[in-house]
Amino acid sequence: MTKPIRKSDISVSLQQPCAAWKTALPNVRHVVERAAASALVRAVQTDKAGAHFYLTIRLSDDAEVQALNGQFRGKEKPTNVLSFPFAPRLWREGKLMQQEVQSITLGDMILAYETVAQEAGEQGKTFMAHLQHLVVHGALHLLGFDHEDDAQAERMEALEIEVLARLGVENPYEIR
Repeated sequence: MTKPIRKSDISVSLQQPCAAWKTALPNVRHVVERAAASALVRAVQTDKAGAHFYLTIRLSDDAEVQALNGQFRGKEKPTNVLSFPFAPRLWREGKLMQQEVQSITLGDMILAYETVAQEAGEQGKTFMAHLQHLVVHGALHLLGFDHEDDAQAERMEALEIEVLARLGVENPYEIR
């Protein structure tokens, strides 16, 4: 029987090489950790008692994200968030496929400050709300969620909307 994990089962390592994040949002560490933990608590399905989950979030800039996007996705431009699952076959839409593991490294997520700030302004969202959405989105990718087809996109978006509502963030997919 699957049980939800708790926030205490999650460790987020935050790297912040770009100082603009802290300037734009002084409590950025708390915001990012809370968004990631909320996504994982809601989405992880496991019957493994006592499992601990680890992920790294890097708050960087367009230059670094563009380099990674080019290297790993063949796209020579920055993007808002990239997720790099540590063991992609370990997860399928939040369900842990191998129950014998105890300590689970989910992977790494990296966000580009300039792109996130620009998108927030263009979309009429607060910087914090847009960041929370992207962290939730990236965390779900680490758990094997995707949006390659309409059915996958609908499941992933519904989960994002639910998690964001719990964080007090409006539906990011509503047209204003």
